Amino acid sequence: MDEVLSRKRLNRATLARQLLLERADVPVVDAVEALCGIQAQEAKPPFVGLWSRVAGFRRADLHDLLHDRTLVRATFLRGTLHVLSARDYAAFRAVIQPVLTDGQRAALRTRAAGLDESQVLPVATKLYEQKPRSFNELRPLLQEAFPEVNERALGFTVRNQIPLVMVPSTDRWSFPSVADFTLARDWLTSPLGTSDSPDELVRRYLAAFGPATAADVQTWSGLRGTKQILTRLRPDLVIFRDSADRELFDLPDAPRPAADVPAPPRFLPEFDNLVLSHADRSRVIDDEYRGQVVTKNLRVRATVWYDGFACGIWDIERKKTSAVLRIVPFQPLPSRAVRELTTEAEALLGFVEPDATTAAVRVDDPVTP
Repeated sequence: MDEVLSRKRLNRATLARQLLLERADVPVVDAVEALCGIQAQEAKPPFVGLWSRVAGFRRADLHDLLHDRTLVRATFLRGTLHVLSARDYAAFRAVIQPVLTDGQRAALRTRAAGLDESQVLPVATKLYEQKPRSFNELRPLLQEAFPEVNERALGFTVRNQIPLVMVPSTDRWSFPSVADFTLARDWLTSPLGTSDSPDELVRRYLAAFGPATAADVQTWSGLRGTKQILTRLRPDLVIFRDSADRELFDLPDAPRPAADVPAPPRFLPEFDNLVLSHADRSRVIDDEYRGQVVTKNLRVRATVWYDGFACGIWDIERKKTSAVLRIVPFQPLPSRAVRELTTEAEALLGFVEPDATTAAVRVDDPVTP
């Protein structure tokens, strides 16, 4: 009979793999690969996510790896921007192409009227061969070549069909708000892989987020047929059950700590994959609070963590030389939690706003959803 893993056991197993039970003393590229990439819809969140996970992390650590092309920022899982290793991008870009294509078709629908990819993609490729370009620059050029086609549909198709990476800059968080893209084949130091087998990507998911159900794998990856993939991998996996009697798949040697292992206070950034990578997210956040994290317009707020679970949201208010990190808990916090979170928040402020002459942490009253 399969062992049943409690919610707390699942929580601690996931946090261990997410490098959140203690900061990992590992190279940054190893941490990024252990996480199977970090969502990077905006430039700053990957820096905060790594600061919370890697011992002694400095802004320059990620900045330098992006500039020397060891790490890249590119469209990846679920059609969203991620920072991931160049070797992972090369290995898995072909695997996720069907997901990108499905997402493109679902998003564009009638706006894709008249769009012929066999004509558009070669033109876009030639434009990128000339020089890196932002999509604000690319779209009008494509519109000029294809005046009968929706401009946004042209850009979105290129983003999903041509492997592109963002070009890093000297900006504080390594990218401007509107960044240039270039062809991945020209940026990477090794060729893009051609295998579309999803097996290794699913194993990597389990290493980063398991134990997990087939529905969890699908939520994270967008891949179709995750039940069939896991059936194929089953001889090499271990099987558990959760409290709802759902089958959980895992790697045999992956960490599954005891439920009473301490989980330190942490602050995770906007769009962190930890709150997005399971169909059932109760292992990390109570269902009643999910709407306060993932908004109706699909913005994902930065989260506060205590005893292993999301307990609130946070942001930083910057006014001239003053910075305030504001914590908004889901429920009133005990005094010990406030003390420990404040200590962690003060350290985070020093990382994110090092030039602020005054810095403070403020814990607001809970906001009723």
